[in-house]
Amino acid sequence: MARDVRFDYGGRVALVTGGATSLGAAIAQALHGAGAQVCIADVDAASGQALADSLNRARPRSAWFEATDVSDDASIARCIEALGSRHARLDVLVNNAVVYDDGGIGSARQTWLKGLGVNLVGGAQVLAQALELLAASPSPAVVNLSSVAGKFGQRGRAVYPACKAAILQLTRNQAVELAPRNIRVNAITPAWTWSAALARQAAGSRERADAIGARLHPLGRVGDLADVADAVLFLCSDAAAFITGVDLPVDGGFSALGPDQGHPPAHWWSA
Repeated sequence: MARDVRFDYGGRVALVTGGATSLGAAIAQALHGAGAQVCIADVDAASGQALADSLNRARPRSAWFEATDVSDDASIARCIEALGSRHARLDVLVNNAVVYDDGGIGSARQTWLKGLGVNLVGGAQVLAQALELLAASPSPAVVNLSSVAGKFGQRGRAVYPACKAAILQLTRNQAVELAPRNIRVNAITPAWTWSAALARQAAGSRERADAIGARLHPLGRVGDLADVADAVLFLCSDAAAFITGVDLPVDGGFSALGPDQGHPPAHWWSA
């Protein structure tokens, strides 16, 4: 039987924004582990360079760090120019850079502009500036990171959920516009995912996070960074060649629950 090479990223070039730590680092590591050449773009130079060095120890000259602020068009341009000087194309773009600043409905204008500038406009501008490199790839794919926060109302937050909701619409527009150029664009919406931020809330206890998360995630736990990274590998692979413009929830069933959390009315009366 012939080997299935649809998840073999050997020879492909990937760019991960916000790729120095947490989810971005997990995505960069997954792409690298599948054989890709990986550009890690981030404002965190120390973590980004450390990750690139680590990946290069496993496979020499296969990863590099570019100091990049996605809220600054000139910084994006320098990153794309540097990438283009190394490789004549870009096969995979993952727009993951994010800030969480949020003061709810009373957020100051500057908080709104910072959140939108990084979370929404930043990814839009990276794609726009990388368009010609993507078009040079035989199978280009883009993944925009959204969140279940962009699908449901929440108290105390406004900026972050609004940005994540807008990413879903932007993804649809980009997918339709770029389809004639064979550039696929999809979104991923994680739910609660075990990371430094969630660990702080759970006082470092994964067991506690899973116990609380089980109430909201039918699969009974919070997500792992690898769950999301594996979904990126799928959407950017040849196995997803006929998929574009979609939102792939990687949420353990979170978005399948309504406000009743999956229970019939009798449950709430008895509760």
